[in-house]
Amino acid sequence: MASSLKNIGRCALLAMALSGCAAQMAFRDGNDLIAKNQIEAGLAKYQEAVRAEPGNAEYRSVFLSARDRATLQVLDKAERDQAEGRTVQAEQGFRRVLAIDGQNERAVNGLRALERDSRQARQLDLAAQLLNSGQYELAKQKLNAILSETPANEKARLMLREAADKTAAPAVESGLAKSYKQPISIEFRDAPLKQVFEIISRRSGLNFVFDKDVKTDQKTTVLLKNSTVESAIYFLLLTNQLEQQVMDANTILIYPNVAAKIKEYQEMTVKTFFLANAEAKLVANTLKTILKSRDVVVDEKLNLLIVRDTPEAIRLAERLIALQDTAEAEVMLEVEILEVKRSALTDLGVVWPTGLTFAPIASSTSGTITINDLRNLNGNTIGVTGATMGINANKNAADSNLLANPRIRVRNKEKAKIVIGDKLPVITSTVSGVSGFASDSVTYVDVGLTLQAEPTIYLNNEVAIRMQLEVSNLVSTVTTKNGTTAYQLGTRQASTMLQLKDGENQVLAGLINNEERNSSNKVPGFAELPVVSRLFGSQRDDNQKTEIVLSITPHLIRNVQRPEASAAEFSAGTDASFRRRPDLTPRTPVAPAGLPPQARPAGAVPPAGLPSAAPSATTPPVASPVQATNLSETQPAPLPASTGAQPQAVQPPAAEPAPVQQ
Repeated sequence: MASSLKNIGRCALLAMALSGCAAQMAFRDGNDLIAKNQIEAGLAKYQEAVRAEPGNAEYRSVFLSARDRATLQVLDKAERDQAEGRTVQAEQGFRRVLAIDGQNERAVNGLRALERDSRQARQLDLAAQLLNSGQYELAKQKLNAILSETPANEKARLMLREAADKTAAPAVESGLAKSYKQPISIEFRDAPLKQVFEIISRRSGLNFVFDKDVKTDQKTTVLLKNSTVESAIYFLLLTNQLEQQVMDANTILIYPNVAAKIKEYQEMTVKTFFLANAEAKLVANTLKTILKSRDVVVDEKLNLLIVRDTPEAIRLAERLIALQDTAEAEVMLEVEILEVKRSALTDLGVVWPTGLTFAPIASSTSGTITINDLRNLNGNTIGVTGATMGINANKNAADSNLLANPRIRVRNKEKAKIVIGDKLPVITSTVSGVSGFASDSVTYVDVGLTLQAEPTIYLNNEVAIRMQLEVSNLVSTVTTKNGTTAYQLGTRQASTMLQLKDGENQVLAGLINNEERNSSNKVPGFAELPVVSRLFGSQRDDNQKTEIVLSITPHLIRNVQRPEASAAEFSAGTDASFRRRPDLTPRTPVAPAGLPPQARPAGAVPPAGLPSAAPSATTPPVASPVQATNLSETQPAPLPASTGAQPQAVQPPAAEPAPVQQ
């Protein structure tokens, strides 16, 4: 039994030794492969060494460090490939990183960004095809979807601007845009409101449904020439305290403009705004102040806003946020600080003794002078001290330059600080009066050069910089009675506010410290002799001059761009409603001259000098003063079935009624 246990122990020791040898060999092979830039193979060897000897901290540390260095190198290259449009190489790089580190978040996000860019590229191609075919609204929907996901997509932004230049955004849904832009001319004086809407319904093909509280017999007066259906509806609603709600592509609900009805009928939209640069709290204050939005949720952690409001208010919020969510201006401050120090020391002359001391020499064995010693004073028993003389011949000159050339990037109206020097420890001792326990606390004082700068960037590419420069040096060290060390510091400070153009250099100089110290040691009387005065005295001249020169040059990295005029100023409706006033210019097609009236397109206005088409025999003419442009060419549009709600639907009459005249 004992022999079997010994054999088991020997086998375990042998296995451990073999495992240690295998781990060491794998680690050595990994080092060789990493040195040959065979990253994956080397990391595999490191992992083999870690598995063979899990408790070895050196193996694990080297493996983790090599893996991090390799992933960072490959990630940087892959992200550069992605930024420059080399998607295949970028995807290969991200997948290589995931093969090394399967949990690498940057690689996962990089692959997601590549998939998003590919999808958005297809959407951009489709939007370009829609723009070329004249389908501007569909193109804008595609482009807005891209920009909501990637607001910095410059190509999509340019295409959206092109689409906006070619067509004006309709005041309502795109399904009503065509009917709303039809030309119309109507004149009613004290006519029932329902009758006016019937005429508009015949002309445009729109269906109008009235809330039960709308007084359809209410008298109204409207005189419009060369206008549009949209303008006619807008002015009728505005002058009769009514509001509208779009039900479908050709049906509009009319209801009173009162708070209860608005709350019941008005649709609300919820939209989330992800902010890239502006603070969500500041943008929320803007929406609450300008749009009077009450339902605004701020998530400061994700820097986003959730807004619930009417569709018109949401569209205005989009434009306001686009103006406010812009990158802040940044400037690169290139600073050069030069400290020039010159010193000259001259020490020349003969140092004579300033005094002689005579003292008797004791002859007794006790070492003290006795009366007998004083009686026997002579040249051998009197000692002399202080009879030393020296010659000084020293001249020393030194020049030193301290140069600092930092470059620091600063955001607009943010403070930047540059410290170049040392930190001197200041020890403070505190003794408790009761127990007598002493404790020391250490604080540090900056000694050297300290520069603080706060730039303010203007739209004309000028930078105002508030600067504060301080240069300090250690003068001397003072030790207190209880042994605490204190320092005497010399300092020079300068504060200024300067305004420079982009790339303009400014030199600040004049911080000069000039010290001259002269000292002499002369023998009275002999030092005033005209020729040999140098032999009876010593002169020491010490001159030190220090000057600080500061050179600063701002380089604009990014400035705030002025928005376009259409983005900076736009209509926001009235105080009661954000509904935009419609375009009052009718888009009326003009028939070519020389065509017979039958060949002119529907709704076309004949050229000047040509008679208009005669009214159709199937529809009675409209009596003056009511005019409905080409009313006979428009058949009454069928009205939808009742929805079961309280509102009343407009039933077009068999013949157009004559207006009430005064």
